[in-house]
Amino acid sequence: MGICISSESSAIHEAPEEARDENVIVFKASKVLSETRGLCSAYSKQGSKGLNQDAATISQGYGKEKAAFCGVFDGHGRNGHLVSTIVNSRLSSLILNQKNVHGKIDTMEKEAIIGAFRVMDKELKLQENLDCSCSGTTAVVVIREGEDLVIANLGDSRAVLGTICDGEIIPVQLTTDMKPGLPREADRIRSCNGRVFALKEEPHIQRVWLPNENSPGLAMSRAFGDFMLKDHGIIAIPDISFLTLTSKDQFIVLASDGVWDVLSNKEVSSIVWEVNSEREAARAVVEAATAAWKHKYPSSKVDDCTVVCLFFQKKQQLLSVKSGNP
Repeated sequence: MGICISSESSAIHEAPEEARDENVIVFKASKVLSETRGLCSAYSKQGSKGLNQDAATISQGYGKEKAAFCGVFDGHGRNGHLVSTIVNSRLSSLILNQKNVHGKIDTMEKEAIIGAFRVMDKELKLQENLDCSCSGTTAVVVIREGEDLVIANLGDSRAVLGTICDGEIIPVQLTTDMKPGLPREADRIRSCNGRVFALKEEPHIQRVWLPNENSPGLAMSRAFGDFMLKDHGIIAIPDISFLTLTSKDQFIVLASDGVWDVLSNKEVSSIVWEVNSEREAARAVVEAATAAWKHKYPSSKVDDCTVVCLFFQKKQQLLSVKSGNP
């Protein structure tokens, strides 16, 4: 839990006053979406740290009639809100451009997605009047084409599948939280002369530091931006996986780490499963996370919480499954 960049870093600054009224950031391209569309819902709530640096995307008919794109982006650092907004508005189109070249989800598309992430990171570096040296964003995205899913993850936001087993909803975590404490991530960072260690006052949080300086203290191992650490092991290469849906798979939840810091996969999937409609799902999870922050960490500032839910069948059908009706 906690901030993504250590308070020892000079990159921590107050957000500009004119940006403090930003809250829910749900875009399709540059247009704001409502909280629900079709079998999706999205909700974002500002924490108590100031500006909400989260952003999210839901795009139905993504390149094809029966395709969808969902993404959650969690910014960090002084300009994290700007980085997440840019990535939120650009990444889906960059991936779509590559998909149009390579076609159906397969090994070639994996390379296309990695290429799109690489281009996105390059575009951020070339942004004029935007310092991304100690600012960046995570990204967790899901692309659905019929019964096929591709999941791409960068950082410590998370995707969880809700599936039915013996009449109960079971969570299946589809992504790995990319944090410096993971041995393979720590090995890569140290091989690039980056340092990985936790501060005495927060021994449970491993952070990434420059070779000869106790900054910036990044609490994730992959991200867009954060160019100060790009030569020291921080990468913008997503972890990609594929899934073919079955009739037992009910929904997928994407959320920023503000949710996962206080709610388990089981708690989140149960909340989504118990709500009465798609419209309520994302907001119900966010409100539960906000309440959990205040209960579990009353002396800590509440993190921004953002959730996207994508359902694979209508909620009325889900309710019938739960009640045992045909």
